[in-house]
Amino acid sequence: MLSREDNERVTRTGPGTPLGQLMRAYWQPVALVSELSGDRPVKAVRIMGEDLVLFRREDGPDDPGDAGASAGDTWALVGRYCAHRGVDLSFGRRENGGLRCLYHGWLYGPDGQCVEQPAEPEHSTFAAKVRIPSYACAERNGIVFAYLGTGDPPPFPAYDCFRAPEEYTFAFKGWWECNWLQGVEGGIDPSHVSFLHRFVGEDPREVYGQQFSEVVEGTGRKLSELVGAAFRPDIEVESAEHGLRVFALRDLAEDVRHVRITNLVFPNAFVVPFGNGKAFCQWHVPIDDENHYWFMILYDFEEVTDQAALLAQRLAEVSLPDYRPLRNRGNDWGFDPREQRELTYTGMGLDINVHDQWAVESMGPVQDRTVERLGVSDRAVTANRRLLLKAVTAFENGATVPGLPLDERAAEELTGPLAIDTVTPVDGWETAWRTRESERRARSPWAGREVRHAQR
Repeated sequence: MLSREDNERVTRTGPGTPLGQLMRAYWQPVALVSELSGDRPVKAVRIMGEDLVLFRREDGPDDPGDAGASAGDTWALVGRYCAHRGVDLSFGRRENGGLRCLYHGWLYGPDGQCVEQPAEPEHSTFAAKVRIPSYACAERNGIVFAYLGTGDPPPFPAYDCFRAPEEYTFAFKGWWECNWLQGVEGGIDPSHVSFLHRFVGEDPREVYGQQFSEVVEGTGRKLSELVGAAFRPDIEVESAEHGLRVFALRDLAEDVRHVRITNLVFPNAFVVPFGNGKAFCQWHVPIDDENHYWFMILYDFEEVTDQAALLAQRLAEVSLPDYRPLRNRGNDWGFDPREQRELTYTGMGLDINVHDQWAVESMGPVQDRTVERLGVSDRAVTANRRLLLKAVTAFENGATVPGLPLDERAAEELTGPLAIDTVTPVDGWETAWRTRESERRARSPWAGREVRHAQR
């Protein structure tokens, strides 16, 4: 459990809060590129209690998908309200690379500087004194990221989700009605999958892109069946440059071990394996302290992703434009007692995102961690909280924190993180899983160049 003071310290991210300052030091997802691909590429954004407007600059590069330095020039993120009379700029007109307020025509550049005030005298210098907040942006594999911190933004780490060619990836997001930390703690908790995602009947899924439905290589069993039967994994946690590496070890026979490796990507993301050839990185980004978006980049080591199929699956589960789940607190997450008796452990459908959503939303908007009781199986959760509290204090004191590269060389060293579902001998599993990971990367059309990092 946590003290009330520490629970506040690891959940509150508004402007000026210690945790909010720390999280603003990292690049954070703010929107899917597809959200701004229509005839009006302007979108209101709320992140960590700040109201902003993201828009595509009219004078940006012709190729908005370019992941190079010019991609940042495609997008601008500025304060949502006009400094004049507080009008909502998300309805503004895109003009001259900036955004013009509808009320009196004040024009703001992508840097937030007011450059025109048409109603003021021609000789006025008032505009030069007016500026609204603005933040750096960059595009990576279908997501627009923003840097909301002070000073120059850090370089992007060389994580797989950023290095994978776009055709091997898929990006999506969803709104969850709870604090961001609940989402992260669900993602790094390896023991819950034995219950929350199990089937009491036969798993009927034979559909591309459905997590836990793939057969684990070397077992002939679907992952949902395997983890459901082996419900008491040994859990080990180790520190890593990106945050934490979490091992869930399940012995399938006297000499056979299932090894599942997930990662905390500090401070608010995780990387988990997805079948035999895929993985995904998922960020949990505060909208405010009681709501957050998860953003995901799925990447395939072996095959080009069927983005159309994945998009259709995901869109069938949400309402637009806010990407709110159709199954939610208002309809008991679609709970069906008959289904719970005959098919799924939850009775909440086949989409495991809904299972995770129910688990973290049912705790309430901000979980009261002063009354919980944690056990040995919660090692990853407790390790993350210790790391988070330590990092908040370290950042306040100007010390280094995990996963935040200070220069390009350090960013190149932040690779992976390695995430895999595999079967190994019980003896020597520590090296066997790394060998399997290296072999997978060597076979990959794009990750082969990263084999040299596979021991990290």
